[in-house]
Amino acid sequence: MGKKKSGPFSGQQIASNSSNFPTFFLIKRVSTSDESFHSVSPFLVEKAITGSIGDVKSTKKLRSGDLLVEVQSRKQSEQILKLKKFSTIPITVSPHASLNSSKGVITCGELLNVPTEEILTELQGQGVSHVRRISIRRDGQLLNTKHLILTFESAKLPENIKAGYMRLSVRTYIPNPLRCFQCQRFGHSKTSCRGTLTCARCAEVGHESTDCTRAEKCVPPYS
Repeated sequence: MGKKKSGPFSGQQIASNSSNFPTFFLIKRVSTSDESFHSVSPFLVEKAITGSIGDVKSTKKLRSGDLLVEVQSRKQSEQILKLKKFSTIPITVSPHASLNSSKGVITCGELLNVPTEEILTELQGQGVSHVRRISIRRDGQLLNTKHLILTFESAKLPENIKAGYMRLSVRTYIPNPLRCFQCQRFGHSKTSCRGTLTCARCAEVGHESTDCTRAEKCVPPYS
């Protein structure tokens, strides 16, 4: 009887990049007069898509008038990129700029002193396209932590990845809220702020917090 092949440790899943393909696509009309799909029959669009690549997971019209299509398989992903027309309407198809990737966090003390470039090289085969280490500031110094932010070439995060002999759980990355240092509110940056200069210390308008010595106070939310 032949020797039984050894498998992964109990409960261990070895991640694979076999499912890493674009699933979200942006379809635009090619027009000299900036025409969009606002004036195109939804029946025509549906027939053009299903007739070319079959039933897709979803089709949505964006505010811009462009179409956002989510495909179901690698075959559809490859086929949709070849489309040039919907009936007589010229179109362009491209993978969506952000929906085809996802970010997750792993924690591993053994990777604390391993350069992120090396980690990326070792994890690329599992669909990782970018690695960033989370740092913290303490006593005026920027210190590395054992937490890493991984960008995956897939809209769906894997449950875990394999780093050498280690199996690491992948958690959803939740970024810090965007804060404006002009008006001190959230949801936009200083460069796009239409609000009034507000002190981050006392919440009064008209001055910065650099030399402010007033009592600390939170900036009130929008009414």
